[in-house]
Amino acid sequence: MSAIGFEIPVDIRRIVAGLERFVRAEVLPRHEKHAGLLDDPRKRYTPDGRYVPAVVDLIREVRVASADAGYFNLCVPVAMGGLGQGHLAYYVAWEAINHLCGPHHWLGTFALAHWAFGPSVVLEQLTDVARERALPGLVSGRQSMCFGLSEPGAGSDATMIATRAVPDGDGWRISGRKMWTSNITFADWIVAFAVTDPARAAAKRGGISAFLVPTRAPGFTLERVTLLQGDIGGAEGESTFDSVRVEPWQLVGPLHEGFRIALVGVSLGRVYNAARAVGLARWSLEKAVAYAGHRIAFGVPIAEHQGVAFPLAESAMEVHAAHLAGLNAAMLLDRGERAIKELSIAKAYAVEVCLRAVDRAIQTHGGMGLTNEVGLVHAYNTLRIINIADGTNEILRRTIFQQMARGDLDL
Repeated sequence: MSAIGFEIPVDIRRIVAGLERFVRAEVLPRHEKHAGLLDDPRKRYTPDGRYVPAVVDLIREVRVASADAGYFNLCVPVAMGGLGQGHLAYYVAWEAINHLCGPHHWLGTFALAHWAFGPSVVLEQLTDVARERALPGLVSGRQSMCFGLSEPGAGSDATMIATRAVPDGDGWRISGRKMWTSNITFADWIVAFAVTDPARAAAKRGGISAFLVPTRAPGFTLERVTLLQGDIGGAEGESTFDSVRVEPWQLVGPLHEGFRIALVGVSLGRVYNAARAVGLARWSLEKAVAYAGHRIAFGVPIAEHQGVAFPLAESAMEVHAAHLAGLNAAMLLDRGERAIKELSIAKAYAVEVCLRAVDRAIQTHGGMGLTNEVGLVHAYNTLRIINIADGTNEILRRTIFQQMARGDLDL
């Protein structure tokens, strides 16, 4: 039985069902076998906060196994070696992974090529040389990448980046600083955005270019791991470019038009985060309903108390609406529509109501809801982060109203 009243195309359903089987066969057993390593942050991270080599190896194993099984590159363009599925498949697959894995089996997030960590339409305009040098490793899962856009003075307004790429012979030299770069602690490549025409950039008429840079390039330094939510390690980091030489083959897309590529990536990120939120909220609500059904208080299961049952029912209403909004936005994008308003609505609404759903699931569990064992706090921390990632809820509300003010009042 499905709560969705329209049919997801059969090819997408079959692929995602296969992806779920892959996760059960390749991801869940790895977590069971390596629980001591993957579940304990004292073992998972090095003293400076990076993943230890054994964890990086497990992540790579999942990527490679998924690529070999035909799932990793589900939404990568066919010309790049992928299956060429669209936004709807991307949404459905990410929702399924997070619903199945929850926060505990987090290796599942590497079973599918994330737009900022692996191959995607973001790299569709690579040069022939870059395709030859970078794509085989990324598509096979042997290598990964990261997305270097945000800077200390350029977050929500990414057009304010200060990193510069100055002409140097037939290439450029990049100097600047990047922060909030996910996956940077073990990525092999970084798509770095830099100003190449200061006048155009100041006028917000382009002037920003994208470059594919190996993270071992002379002059590139990962300065520190950015620690989040009180953890002792992570995959976010801050880096510097000190006159890093890049050649013409490393330019991604047209010169001075890199910000358009950035917007493509951020839009994919909003689809991903909307799906991720719904998946984690569904996982959390299922745990809460099960717990409420067998936890006895005052002589009856706590599910019989309205103070417990009604908040969970409220979240079911909200998560269902978020699920539909995400599917709708993805379908509009696959139809070729820009869906700026609809995608902004889907992401902002999903991350807010799904965070609330997890919070209610924690409350349902009482003290047990705060334990690492149950995992709800990990889901909460993840959702709290993605209330900011790829467009804060405030920025998305601004975007929604701007579209309405321009006459887009269809709801």
